[in-house]
Amino acid sequence: MVSVPVAPSTQVKPALTKTAWQPVAWFGALLILCYAPILYRLGVQWATDEDMGHGFLVPIVAGFIVWQRRTRLAETPRRPNGWGLVLVIFAALGALAATLGAELFTARISFVIALVGAILYLGGTQWVKRLSFPILLLLFMIPIPAIIYAQLTLKLQTLAAELGETLIGWMGIPVLRAGNTLQLPSQTLDVAVACSGIRSLLSLGFLSLVYAYFTDKRVWMRWALLAATIPIAIGANGIRVAVTGWLSEINTSLAQGTYHEMEGYLVFVVALVALVIVHRLINWATKLKRA
Repeated sequence: MVSVPVAPSTQVKPALTKTAWQPVAWFGALLILCYAPILYRLGVQWATDEDMGHGFLVPIVAGFIVWQRRTRLAETPRRPNGWGLVLVIFAALGALAATLGAELFTARISFVIALVGAILYLGGTQWVKRLSFPILLLLFMIPIPAIIYAQLTLKLQTLAAELGETLIGWMGIPVLRAGNTLQLPSQTLDVAVACSGIRSLLSLGFLSLVYAYFTDKRVWMRWALLAATIPIAIGANGIRVAVTGWLSEINTSLAQGTYHEMEGYLVFVVALVALVIVHRLINWATKLKRA
């Protein structure tokens, strides 16, 4: 009796769901066209407002992340949700009302809401879930409301002045603080709005999420590093004030103009290094806890 070898059964893998990209492209182009005036004024603010210099990077990074996830999106079945269209209409009405009332923040945030609505309408909840992180990043391209900005900068100015006073005192330099003003033997330093640290806080917050995304797959790490940017930015700005005070005692010109701007960039680099160190420390503590 001759045994005939039986070929192993082959399993046919189901083909990947091919996404119809044409509706997505058309809807996206239409959305950008409708919001073009709002997006144009937003771009102008990025170019003129030093606090929002990182705004140009936000859509680029978010778009790159979406491009990285294109295969996973192609594998995700499209289940259009009618509530997405409702969300788009709600965002459009909000943008119209905000434009008539000259309320910039509401007009700009409505673009992100409309984008979420378009994704929900075309792809469904799973698409929104897969694109939730790049959508979150888009919020960093929108300047915070003026009222919140004023209150936040005032508190940051006070913290920077207090921390700067302490550090300058540790250097053995006599200092007297009156509000946000530091009186030194050589001159008087005023912790202005530009020196409040709001710029580094916003930029560092955005970079912390991007850094965590590309270096660590744990979602909770992104939020941990984002929270860590608050004390890091405050501490770095306090160090900047202290260094400015110390340099002013050597030469008053070192606390002004180009030298002062260079100090800001150097301190921001220090803040980035501190962020990486915090990430390493969290990883070390996590491994230690598991051991």
